[in-house]
Amino acid sequence: MKKSNKIARLAISLAASFAMLITAGTTASAAVTYGDVDGDGSVTAVDASLILRHVVGIETLDGDLIQAADVDGNGSVSAIDATLVLQKAVNIINKFPAETMVSDMPDEDKTLVVYYSATGSTQRVAGYIANAADADIFELIPQVPYSSADLNWTDSSSRVVREHDDESLRNIALVNTTISDWSDYDTVFIGYPIWWGIAAWPVNGFVSSNDFSGKTVIPFCTSSSSGLGDSGKLLAEMADSGNWLDGRRFGSSVSESEVSDWVNSLGL
Repeated sequence: MKKSNKIARLAISLAASFAMLITAGTTASAAVTYGDVDGDGSVTAVDASLILRHVVGIETLDGDLIQAADVDGNGSVSAIDATLVLQKAVNIINKFPAETMVSDMPDEDKTLVVYYSATGSTQRVAGYIANAADADIFELIPQVPYSSADLNWTDSSSRVVREHDDESLRNIALVNTTISDWSDYDTVFIGYPIWWGIAAWPVNGFVSSNDFSGKTVIPFCTSSSSGLGDSGKLLAEMADSGNWLDGRRFGSSVSESEVSDWVNSLGL
C-alpha cells in the first residue's frame, strides 16, 4: 500500500482518538494560517482530526477556518486536506500547495489617479481613467477654493491672473497631499487643467511633496484649445523622481470611450 494511503488511514483513526479533545470552542474565528485549524499557532494531528470531523459532518468549519483547512487550495475541504496536514505535522512536507500558489502569484500592480479640477472637466476625465484602469482616485483640493470670479482669466484683478503674474503666489496650500499606502502604487496618473500653457499650479504642492521613485507617472490635462505642451516635463523636473511618460491632452467634450482607448493603449 502506498505511504499516502497509510497516512490517510492513520489520519482517520486519529479523528476518533482526538474527538474528546475537540470542543465547540474550536470553531471560533482565528487568524488564517494554512493547516492551523484550531488556531493554537501550530500544525498538528489535532488539526487533521478537526478537518476530518468537518468532512464527515461532526464539526462545522466556516469563514477563516475553512480557508485554513483548504491546504490544497482547490476551494473545498476534503480528506486530502487532512492527509496533507498530517504530513506537515510529521515533517513529510514543508509547505502546503495553497501556500505555494499564493507565493507564486505576482504582486498586483496598483494604479492611482490624482487630479485637480477647476471647473469639473478634469474631474470627469479622471473618473474615466480610473474606470478604465481600475484605479483608485484622489482629488487635490485647495484650502482656499477658487470661485468663478477667481478663475476669470479675462479679469486682470482676478486671483488666477494675479497668481500667474506673481509666481510667488502660486504656492497653493492643499487640504491634503498625503496618500495612504502611497508606496503600494506602481502607476500614477496626474491630471490638471492647462493655465497659460503649464499645469494649473495647485498640483505643484502635491508633486513636490511626494517621492515618485519606482513609479510610472502619466500626466493628463484638459483645455479648450491649448495642448499638453511642456506641462508634464516641468512637473517631472519638479518631482525629480519617477518615470514620467509623455501624457495626453483632452478637450472638455471628450467621450469616455476615447479616454478608455487611450488608457488601454498604455498597456498597464
